[in-house]
Amino acid sequence: MSNRELATFAGGCFWCMVKPFDELPGIHGIVSGYTGGQAENPSYEQIKTGGTGHFEAVQITYDPEVFPYQKLLDLYWPQIDPTDDGGQFIDRGSQYRTAIFYHTDEQKELAENSRKKVEESGRFQKPVVTQILPAREFYVAEEYHQDFYKKNPKAYKEERVTSGRDTFIEKNWK
Repeated sequence: MSNRELATFAGGCFWCMVKPFDELPGIHGIVSGYTGGQAENPSYEQIKTGGTGHFEAVQITYDPEVFPYQKLLDLYWPQIDPTDDGGQFIDRGSQYRTAIFYHTDEQKELAENSRKKVEESGRFQKPVVTQILPAREFYVAEEYHQDFYKKNPKAYKEERVTSGRDTFIEKNWK
């Protein structure tokens, strides 16, 4: 039996945060959901108002011996604009903020070090605002949000292009 741990990342629209991590060796599952807010068992209808305090996030089950947490962090940062505190790209509101939710002290330390590395890289003119927060209750999003890129490939591709995410990544991370 492989060793399994959890990693939780908020990077704006959770539809766009699944594919970069999916189907890699050592990744055993990715679930879209909500975390960090006040309401219990929130629905998408509640989340999208921005009033619950939740982030749209993905929770990844992984084997750290095959895919170490540092490698997850290295994949996470180039998916986001870490300087935008008002959401991500076209998606505006507190539910689209970026954050790394740590599950262990080791994850916290690695996340903080990775953030410092991004801050010191000189890549961005504005301050890095991505939060590093303790993991909290994670609520699985509705089924139609799960594996969106597989179920709706055309809509997914359009979302990435029209949101400005792909343009930002190409300009700032490649």
